[in-house]
Amino acid sequence: MDNDDLRRGKPTNHIVYGESVAVLAGDALLAFAFEHIAVATPRNVHPSRIVRAIGELAKVIGGEGLVAGQVVDISSEGNSEVGLKELEFIHIHKTAKLLEGSVVLGAILGGGSDDEVERLRRYARDIGLLFQVVDDILDVTKSSQELGKTAGKDLVADKVTYPKLMGIEKSREFAEKLNEEAKEQLVGFDPVKAAPLIALANYIAYRQN
Repeated sequence: MDNDDLRRGKPTNHIVYGESVAVLAGDALLAFAFEHIAVATPRNVHPSRIVRAIGELAKVIGGEGLVAGQVVDISSEGNSEVGLKELEFIHIHKTAKLLEGSVVLGAILGGGSDDEVERLRRYARDIGLLFQVVDDILDVTKSSQELGKTAGKDLVADKVTYPKLMGIEKSREFAEKLNEEAKEQLVGFDPVKAAPLIALANYIAYRQN
């Protein structure tokens, strides 16, 4: 969707194999995600939890999640009237929903209570939005070589970003706030089990590419 030539310093799938194969690769991987949950989840996990996890995954990537965010993102290019409310909608649905699914599926399959699942959902939304705020900052402060993808592409595409609406410093302050709010959702969980999630939030906040 970004039509970028590089990802992680390497040519993107559609550049190497063409758009048709790239789309089909995405279709295959999406189908495999559902197959993997259905056939590879340990037998000691209750079937009701597996069904709930499959439903959760479908929701976060479908019309109420990733697809919604991507559609609004595409239609917003070059639109000078897009504000913070619309930008947040885009990134909560396009980026945060993917992280939400990753975190919440683990909580569901692991037998978490409804309260624990919802706290982890809020944690995931915070780090998902945090990821995008940091991504927007890096896009205008780092080179393509440092990022491993094309720098300044949002500016060229006339996309609305957090630095464009808030400035660099306010964007950094917002990122720090999201990091702290995400980690607050983990208070009360087993500190040992929560440690990787705290480390993930900090990594996203302070990454340089």
